[in-house]
Parts: sequence; C-alpha cells; structure tokens
Amino acid sequence: MIDLATIRAIDVHVHAEVSCHDPEDPVMGRFFDAASAYFKAPRERPKIPEIIEIYRREKIAFCLFTVDCESSIGAKRVSNYEIADFAAKNSDVVIPFASIDPRKGKLGAREARDLVENHGVRGFKFHGIMQDIHPADRIAYPIYEVIAEHKLPAIFHTGHSGMGTGMRGGGGVRLKWGQPILIDDVAVDFPDMKIVLAHPSWPWVDESLSMALHKDNVFIDLSGWSPKYFAPQIIRYANTQLRSKMMFGSDFPLIHPDKWIEAAKQVGFKDEVMPAILKDNAARVLGLA
Repeated sequence: MIDLATIRAIDVHVHAEVSCHDPEDPVMGRFFDAASAYFKAPRERPKIPEIIEIYRREKIAFCLFTVDCESSIGAKRVSNYEIADFAAKNSDVVIPFASIDPRKGKLGAREARDLVENHGVRGFKFHGIMQDIHPADRIAYPIYEVIAEHKLPAIFHTGHSGMGTGMRGGGGVRLKWGQPILIDDVAVDFPDMKIVLAHPSWPWVDESLSMALHKDNVFIDLSGWSPKYFAPQIIRYANTQLRSKMMFGSDFPLIHPDKWIEAAKQVGFKDEVMPAILKDNAARVLGLA
C-alpha cells in the first residue's frame, strides 16, 4: 500500500508503452517516432521496471497504464495484466490502471470486471483520438458501467494529441474526438464514475474548466504540457474555484515528472495550492485518503 507520508507527489498520468515480454509493436513504433520528435524526448521507451525505479527514487507514486487502440490503428497493446502484476509487486509506488478499447463492448466489460475484482486495478484510461471513437458511443457503456459500479476513476484524453503530430494525415487519427465537451454525456450518464480530463485540453481549454466547475465527478489532470505553456485561465482556476479539482500528471516518458514539478513552481500556482495539485487531490480521487 502507498504510504502518503513517504511520497512527495502522485503522478496520475504515466504510460507503459513497451512490454517486458514482447518486442515493440511496429505500428506504435511509427507513432513513438513522431511523438519523440514533437516532444523532443528520447526515442527509447523505458520498460516497466525502469519506470518503477525512476519513480521510487523520486519518491513519487504514479498511475500506470497502456492505451488499447487495437481496433482503430491495429497496434497490439501492452497487456493490462502485465501492468497489474508489476503493480502488485511494487504497490508502494504503482497504482495500476487499465485500458480497454471501447469497441470491445461487453467482452471488454468482462475484462474490466476481472481486472478490478481479481487483479487490483484502480482506474481506467481512454483515448478517443487514438481509439477513433466518440467517448459517449453506446458501445463503450458496458465498460463504463463496470467502472461506475466500483466508483473508480477513468482518465479521458482531451485536446491536441502529440500522438500523430507531424505524421502524414496525422497518422490517420482524428483530433475531433479530443474535444472535452464530448465527454459531458458520459459524466451525466455515469455520475458515480470519477472522470479525469487529461491534459490542459488545448484548444478547448475553457470546455474542461467549465465541465470541472459544473460536474462534481469531473476533474482535470495537467499532464502532457510543461506548465510554462499553460493558458493563464488554468492557473487562475487552479488557484481559486478548481483548487480541489486539478491534479499533477506528467505524461512520462515524454515529460519527466521532475521537469514538470520544477516548471510548475515558476508559473504562479499559489504555495498553499501546490500540495493539493501534487498529491492531495489525487489521493482523494484515487481513494487513497
């Protein structure tokens, strides 16, 4: 179990992009090439044990997940069960999340239930852009029903996507599925599911802020961008009306958690707000406090 007194932060957005058992998927490899160029990040993707070592050394707990986009782009996912197994052996820092392609529908719901009830999974990750699907498509609802039944959080990608940026035709993925307001129906239909809108949601920043203000089950993670590039209204709302709704996320391995934290100290977050962003809000959303 995670001892909140011994960690300095909780990173709610960390990717497991390569398996310890299988070679890197060549379809995903093309997206990794482009994303590394876009983020000016190292091309080599760390495996799960390396990620765990980095975060343990930094005294940061983290949510770890893959992105299942098997039906949309034909890339083999990293197994949710592999992530859950590593998390079980490293529960002092790892919080296991799962990703299930929404088009797997009822079969995906069976996997979701097994992961939650038998393998300790604490939340889920969806990426409408990479999964090429409207977040409120009814085929996903059986999966959402399992998540809501267990009152777990689900992270939804919002805004621009580094994945596909610079590729021919954007790698065939459509940015329209990243518009935050598309998730509003999910928030209404599943009030017991904690919805985390990932990233600052550019160019639809104000939609995410509005949803987090309006819905008690909607939160925001600030991953995927260095804080020095945040729109000013993000800082303003984090310091005021949404101080209990915003959480630290890095988007590792594309952004290192230390670099995010150091940048965040320079952009105007109030001193009394930083502990909530870095740890306290996530601890509450994740059921750790």
